[in-house]
Amino acid sequence: MIVEYHRPQSLDEALKLLARPEMTTIPLGGGTVVNQPSLEPVAVVDLQSLGLNVIEQRGKELVVGATATLQSLLDVPYLPAGLPAVIEYEATYNLRQIATLAGALVAADGRSPLTTALLALDAQLALLPENTTISLGDLLPVRRERLRARLVSSITLPLNANFDFQYVARTPADLPIVCVAAARWPSGRTRLAIGGYGAAPVLVMDGPESAGADIAASNAYEQAQDQWASAEYRKEIAGILAKRCINSLSDPDTR
Repeated sequence: MIVEYHRPQSLDEALKLLARPEMTTIPLGGGTVVNQPSLEPVAVVDLQSLGLNVIEQRGKELVVGATATLQSLLDVPYLPAGLPAVIEYEATYNLRQIATLAGALVAADGRSPLTTALLALDAQLALLPENTTISLGDLLPVRRERLRARLVSSITLPLNANFDFQYVARTPADLPIVCVAAARWPSGRTRLAIGGYGAAPVLVMDGPESAGADIAASNAYEQAQDQWASAEYRKEIAGILAKRCINSLSDPDTR
């Protein structure tokens, strides 16, 4: 339940509001999460006047402002191949016009295709007021504690990594019950992330080569049973999808 609304005109003002101990205060980007029903009284800090929606290329990286919408990210013409389809899968056209990238990542659960993809791509988040950087993988398990009185200002993605995403869902309109995202850099570094279950996607591989990716993906679903699928099913499918991802990275023509 929103009990206070603030629209600061500077980052300093926004950070002071977020740091208040007497009131739970959270950032407001697109509002797709904050506007969901809740009994907890909160104050919101609207970020739309702070210029945090800029997207720019810096060498081999893409720096995306925290309040850039998913649609504006999708409109970038030089995203890694495969990532645009993941963004479209994450949200409908209308929601993409509103939802912000930082908001989507902060609120994501394990079934988020985009969060799984950006985990594989080793996305880095800039935090204020300390002006520090934290990887998405390090942030996801401790989002609530780490982001208290802090603000994500931007998210940095690599543009020089090959990327692939594979998933299985109950219907084409459903979020995945198993998904695997893989990224490989020119150095050979390979990262593999899985989603479709739990509180957040999980990184299962980050190393100089991809051997054993299917086993790592399968083992990560050992306890992944819920109302959508059994752990045994997820384990079997994860291994298959991981192999597809790795094969695709090795031979882009198979995508």
